[in-house]
Amino acid sequence: MAWPKLGSREVPWTPTLPPDLVPRSIRELHQGPYAAAVVPFIAEATPAVSSGAAALAEEAAAEVARFDAEQAVGAAGPDDDDGSGPLPFLLLRSESASSSQIEGLTSGARAIAVAELGGGATRNAELVLGNVRSMQAALALADDLTADALLAMQRALLEASAPSIAGRWRSEQVWIGGDTYGPHGAEFVPPHHEDVPALIDDLVAFSARGDVQVLVHTALAHAQFETVHPFADGNGRTGRALVHALLRRRGLARRVTVPVSAGLLTDVGGYFDALTAYRGGEVDPIVEVMSRSALAAVVNGRQLAAELRSVRARWDDVVVARRDSAAWRLADLLLRQPVVDSATIARELGLSPANAARPLAPLVEAGVVRETTGRDRGRLWQADEVLAALDAFAARAGRRSAS
Repeated sequence: MAWPKLGSREVPWTPTLPPDLVPRSIRELHQGPYAAAVVPFIAEATPAVSSGAAALAEEAAAEVARFDAEQAVGAAGPDDDDGSGPLPFLLLRSESASSSQIEGLTSGARAIAVAELGGGATRNAELVLGNVRSMQAALALADDLTADALLAMQRALLEASAPSIAGRWRSEQVWIGGDTYGPHGAEFVPPHHEDVPALIDDLVAFSARGDVQVLVHTALAHAQFETVHPFADGNGRTGRALVHALLRRRGLARRVTVPVSAGLLTDVGGYFDALTAYRGGEVDPIVEVMSRSALAAVVNGRQLAAELRSVRARWDDVVVARRDSAAWRLADLLLRQPVVDSATIARELGLSPANAARPLAPLVEAGVVRETTGRDRGRLWQADEVLAALDAFAARAGRRSAS
């Protein structure tokens, strides 16, 4: 069957600002009822995907699965085969940064790493860190995708920056484009907030299906989520976290977070156009965009993995320390966390605070890390080669600046 397209219904509009605060021309524009989307249920719908889009989705799914399997045999560091090593964590962080960049939130690798230490971070880095937490929640809840799981993803994203709307369905009308005064003239007006719970229950039922090709399934679930727009904020980032939850639940990416958003960054306009086409009942564009993004993500991810392996091999050549020295465990930690302080070193290596600086000495001498603050207290050490690899990954994904 053809994919159902959106309808619309008239909804009375009640202005939210006192008339004396709004110019007359704006008041006249936002009078009378507005048209809100009527989003069809899709739990039992069967997508009619073209042969070309289906073939592209199959190719992308095979590459994602192959990339995921490679991490069990060609890890960039210890324990990558179970998803706990440096590459899976760095890919998750990079995917979170790329997803945030789609929303206009840009932050460099160092700023994000500093934010993870808990101090001195930029606002953008803190917001990206919230997205890291949302991705982690999505992966942890992948095998039990419920309405509560979606709420948990958005709560993890916004609880530090916007606690009043975190973990709650929106309670008012939202719109995309137009102006801030009302929905009249907006590019898209999502469904009325009273419709959200039932639409989410339907989306959860669709997400539980196993009879739709994985990337087709993932692309359509994501597009439906963005169409429903169930939150007051964080819809895009939560919707892209849902992509990773589905890739994990369907068994395509069990070890790593394939940086699909990094692929989307290569053509953000095409991504938004595909979401618009979805609302008109066209499924091929979003399937093709998601598939091409997954293919680009695999290429970029493989390059990052190769660069990290090269960095770690160079460290093995230049660091002079006993094989049982804690310096080697610190080297492994730096692949995952390229900016550290003494508290992080002590906690992660199981050392006393007084001994935390000892494993740093051979790494500093070899040029693996350097102290960046010049202070006696609150000192930070960073591994420039790892940060450079992460920023190169971001540049390849289409990001242009860091804050």
